[in-house]
Amino acid sequence: MKSEQGKIASNKKTNAAARTRSGSVGSSYSVPALEKALDVLELMSDLSQPVTPSQIAQQLGRSLQEVYRIVLVLEARGYIVRPPGTEALVLSTQLYGLATRFPPFRRVVDVAQPIINSLAVRTGEAVHLAVLDGLRMCIIAQVDSPQAIGVRLRVGAHSSAVLGSSGRTLVAFQAENVREWYLEQARSQLKPAELAYLHARIEAILENGYEMVEGRLLPGVVDISFPILDSNGTALAAVTVPYLSTYGTPKPLAEVVGLLHEAADTICMAMGGQLAPLDKPIPAPGPRLDPQ
Repeated sequence: MKSEQGKIASNKKTNAAARTRSGSVGSSYSVPALEKALDVLELMSDLSQPVTPSQIAQQLGRSLQEVYRIVLVLEARGYIVRPPGTEALVLSTQLYGLATRFPPFRRVVDVAQPIINSLAVRTGEAVHLAVLDGLRMCIIAQVDSPQAIGVRLRVGAHSSAVLGSSGRTLVAFQAENVREWYLEQARSQLKPAELAYLHARIEAILENGYEMVEGRLLPGVVDISFPILDSNGTALAAVTVPYLSTYGTPKPLAEVVGLLHEAADTICMAMGGQLAPLDKPIPAPGPRLDPQ
């Protein structure tokens, strides 16, 4: 905890400067309660370890009483949470969930849409784009397969972030503290076998640079997911092909993986990021989770 306290101390001047820029010093329009809440959120966004209300108060130079009231409201609204087994606090992904509805995420769709349209034609497979929405992942774009039979996910559909290939890819390519937070939350939601499977898949995704696994819900489907990375290497979105193996499948699996990597990397570069080169040969798809 000492290193985290050092980080708190190092942020003191930064937060004071932020309050000055936001207008809490010398502004003719001031909303003290809102400014206190923003100060708390900005402070906690820089931390990777839980902190107590008294530590927050000390860093911000405020009384414990006024900080505690702010903490109660932020916790009630889901912006901060208490990890299991501790009374200290961490920032939740609620703000990230709000950000996914903000126009910059629209830019991901605007950039990706023509690329995934072309990808669907080249591969003969459906393609979808997903983002994190709190503890869930949300489909924000979808292109149908040009074939007579394909797998289609509805735009706006939500599912658990840790159970699907797109969600796991998104979680794997978050900052380490964010990824660990997702895994910690999963401990209270998943059975032991599901949790072990999740950890194994996250390790495989980080090693290979993408997820490729037998479909969880439909036999004959292999889900292939690549992250869309920003300049920091953080996943803004995941682009996924639910590869459906049929007698009329126009492209072999390895070729589809290569085409999807090419498309995802093109989107990444437009967003300031870049994917690692694709290793060959392509590994076999990971197993689906046994639903027992």
